[in-house]
Amino acid sequence: MKIGPYTYREYLKIVESFHGYEAPGVIIGGFMVELARQNVPEGILFDAICETPKCLPDAIQLLTPCTIGNGWLKVINLGRYALALYDKYNGNGVRIFIDSDKLDNWSEIKTWLFKLKPKPEQDKQLLLEQIEQAGFDLYGVTSIEVQAQYLERKSRGAIARCPACGEAYPAKDGAICRGCQGEIPYEVQQLPGQDEVAELPPLQAVPLQQAMGKTALHDMTQIIPGHTKGPAVKQGQRISAGDLCRLQQMGRNQIYVREGALPSPWWVHEDEAALAFAEAMESEGVGWTGPPREGKIDFTAERDGLFVVDERRLEQFNLVPGVMCATRQNYSVTGKGKTLAGTRAIPLFLPKADFVKALKVLENGPLFKILPMRKAKVGILVTGTEVFQGLIEDKFVPIITAKVEKLASKVVRSLIVPDDRSAISRGVNELLAAGADLLITTAGLSVDPDDVTRQGLMDAGATDMLYGSPVLPGAMTLLARIGNMQVIGVPACALYFKTTSLDLLLPRLLAGLSVSRQDLAKMGHGGLCLECKSCTFPKCPFGK
Repeated sequence: MKIGPYTYREYLKIVESFHGYEAPGVIIGGFMVELARQNVPEGILFDAICETPKCLPDAIQLLTPCTIGNGWLKVINLGRYALALYDKYNGNGVRIFIDSDKLDNWSEIKTWLFKLKPKPEQDKQLLLEQIEQAGFDLYGVTSIEVQAQYLERKSRGAIARCPACGEAYPAKDGAICRGCQGEIPYEVQQLPGQDEVAELPPLQAVPLQQAMGKTALHDMTQIIPGHTKGPAVKQGQRISAGDLCRLQQMGRNQIYVREGALPSPWWVHEDEAALAFAEAMESEGVGWTGPPREGKIDFTAERDGLFVVDERRLEQFNLVPGVMCATRQNYSVTGKGKTLAGTRAIPLFLPKADFVKALKVLENGPLFKILPMRKAKVGILVTGTEVFQGLIEDKFVPIITAKVEKLASKVVRSLIVPDDRSAISRGVNELLAAGADLLITTAGLSVDPDDVTRQGLMDAGATDMLYGSPVLPGAMTLLARIGNMQVIGVPACALYFKTTSLDLLLPRLLAGLSVSRQDLAKMGHGGLCLECKSCTFPKCPFGK
């Protein structure tokens, strides 16, 4: 019995030398690789996919040219003990797996695979004997065609020098390397030059009675519970007798003062850091005013619109030690003058290395922006035979109209049509002719066989249709386009619930944002309305 160029006994020695011991998983993997090679055409150049990171990749690397290092072996952890070899150009190949139906004949292999006993209690010698006896009869073979995405040769792209740690890394990972973004697996990593930095900067603290006439190094906050919170003494302020009295009342016994040179070049004062962050974060529609107050700068909306946050880069910024930025919820509708976010350095003096890291995260542009929402021309299409025939009074049009007008848009026409595909399609065309650039359809979206709104929309030319959202109420929401007209289908639940998925999605459409299936999937977190007796939306957890 041969496994590649080796006899079974030779292969055991190779496994022990490469893997560290005669691992059953690598031995079984040898049979699987050999069986795969027997089932792929001679002379083709093949790549490999391994569905587990445990042991099996070593068998592939021992017996084929495919390794993790050269990129010809892809480990996709599906938790299954299986592998595939396939033509690296067209994706056609073969998949080998352990056939569970055959394991009853090999009790110790079954015990090993399903972990029926702890590893120390397994009979290692019997297991190796059964693996040899089973040979190639233990495995299943199926033909496969690999998805196109796994055939692409993905380049690392441009390589940059991380300004924080100085090491080379793929530039596509961001402004700084992923290690400096917080993904480093080590408890401590000392950056170049950090051995020259003290644990804390050399600050001068003086007793309160000696502070008269000296300059305060930072804002000193006074809190009167239930009344005020603000700086009693500001950074750069010369301390007077009155200030000493206030500071005594606040329980201060000593304070930091500005005496001589500041601790540079390894440290950045909180105000300097906050100003630098604010300048980097500023964007169209978002403004801030200085100087920093208590080391913090706030951002406000300079116009009405939709507040949009780059959540990934905000997280990267907040992963940098000693800095922070807190914002309102992503996709919040906001008005001019409303507070949006705040940023600061957390310590009084921020290590220069962390300051540089934070600025590099911000190099690719602001973390947030205000998108103006267009004033849409809305057509409302109410579907339902019972409403069309007058058996039930329509309630949808006034509900939708109120929501649309609240966002400064206008209803140009509304129609009521029966549950008929042709009637729905004709209604869409009438609304288009009336100048609608946003269509809101109502009802007809459930699993009821009479509900044919989706089919009617497709007849009218709907494309890019997404049906269903992880939002309650609003699970049967529909999104699509008909030419340049946006389409949103609102399920019947909007008649009963004051707030639904429409309230979450309509602002995004008016702001010109596309909504993908992934965007909808993310809305599941926070997408449960609590159905409060007194609705306070948007000042509630729904959609957040």
